[in-house]
Amino acid sequence: MLFFPRWKKICVWLVVATGLWLALPNSFSEPVKQRIGMLFPENRIALGLDLQGGSHLLLQVEMAEYLREYHQGSVDTLRTKMRQERLGYTGLSALKNGATFTVREMTDIEAVEAMLRDFRAEYTYEIAEGGVVTLELRPEERERITRQVLAQSIEIVRRRVDETGTREPIIARQGDDRIVLQVPGLKNPEMLKSLLGKTAKMTFHLMDETQPFVSQRVPARPGYMVLPGEGDKNFYHILRKIELSGELLVDASVTFDQGMPVVNFRFNTRGGKLFGDITKNNVGKPFAIVLDGKVISAPRINSPILGGSGIISGNFTVESANELAMLLRSGALPAPLTVIEERTVGPSLGEDSILAGKKAALIGVCLVMITMFLIYRRFGIYSNIALLVNMVLLFAVLTLFQATLTLPGIAGMVLTMGMAVDANVLIFERIREEIRLGKTPYAAIDLGFSQAFRTILDANITTLIATILLFILGSGPVKGFAVTLCIGILVSMFSAILFTRMLVVQWLVKHKPKTLVL
Repeated sequence: MLFFPRWKKICVWLVVATGLWLALPNSFSEPVKQRIGMLFPENRIALGLDLQGGSHLLLQVEMAEYLREYHQGSVDTLRTKMRQERLGYTGLSALKNGATFTVREMTDIEAVEAMLRDFRAEYTYEIAEGGVVTLELRPEERERITRQVLAQSIEIVRRRVDETGTREPIIARQGDDRIVLQVPGLKNPEMLKSLLGKTAKMTFHLMDETQPFVSQRVPARPGYMVLPGEGDKNFYHILRKIELSGELLVDASVTFDQGMPVVNFRFNTRGGKLFGDITKNNVGKPFAIVLDGKVISAPRINSPILGGSGIISGNFTVESANELAMLLRSGALPAPLTVIEERTVGPSLGEDSILAGKKAALIGVCLVMITMFLIYRRFGIYSNIALLVNMVLLFAVLTLFQATLTLPGIAGMVLTMGMAVDANVLIFERIREEIRLGKTPYAAIDLGFSQAFRTILDANITTLIATILLFILGSGPVKGFAVTLCIGILVSMFSAILFTRMLVVQWLVKHKPKTLVL
């Protein structure tokens, strides 16, 4: 039945007005936006790497390095367990994919097998002739570790990029051990590469009290490590055992002590208690703070530190102290990252892409509007108005979700323009058929909208299915195209059916034509 109540008209115009209010800031220049910023939302569509230029990095997650440390942890656990159970062994060491050792007394084989059952979830083991034991990481466990390390690395990369103040980075997994990082607007990626190249794994160790450091590297005694200092030429003797891990840090910031920049850090509740116990039990002893295999500070514990916080001092500049604080806040990477591919897109290329996209969109809109007017006359004008509303609402939705617009996204917009009038074409052609059958204008328009709706719905659902599959299975530019097209299809259901129907019904009620030429 042809009827459009007043409340429905108000709702439709409210949606259009809201869409215009959301979309308008995208057309403002920065000075205009600052002057009238209070009247409009701050959100704007962000331009992707291909439109505003920036940096593209392909990062390799060094899984071999992570697995080496993982197996070394298993070796340390094995050593502790065998010492506790007084089992003799030799040659305990980590391998590329596991660990190995030799049982001294064959009478201990049964006890060793019982101990190895605790490792069955991670490793398979084999006891060869002569008591040689080999542990090998299970394939499913390796796959689980890889997924976990990659997910954690992506999250840490995201935090570090966000700390630099960069907006809308694109961070995605590629393959089994790679991460794609695209940072629009970043012209010099060197600082970012420097931040991502640091694992930022911080640990706290007690030191050799008799000779905490020497001026040249010497062999480490059992249970100790010899590590270089950060910013000095000394080498430090530290206990291999980790007293406390930087994973328990919750905050880090730069402060000044006697005019020099230092890094103030704070632990969570558990870390604060451990830190307090360590400092209480080791007053007067040297204490090493190690970051990525280098001793960055080696203070002596003068008194218990019970507040859960401390200070890292050293030869810091304000810049290096800020960088260290940022790395500690964002967390340690589980494995080192290596940049294996780097591309920089200049802003001029992005500007050319925008101009080409604008030209294509303008030509597309003009051709569609002219065609609709020539074929459907008055109803073509209504369809063209609905097309403009469709574009406004499309920009509004993209702005609302702070989407990143890429060149494929612009292609999706251009395609949406053609698809946006598909529904109107189906409706108007159905109205023509009803007029040929001798129906009155009221009946023809009513049947045209109601009967064509199912066909329109079926067509849009099938297109949406293909678009969703593109989003799920695609990556990068393909996803940008899929998102824009999906939003365009959904918005077109509103503009082409509801909005156009409202315009047609208003004209019909006002003029009450006896005949209809379409």
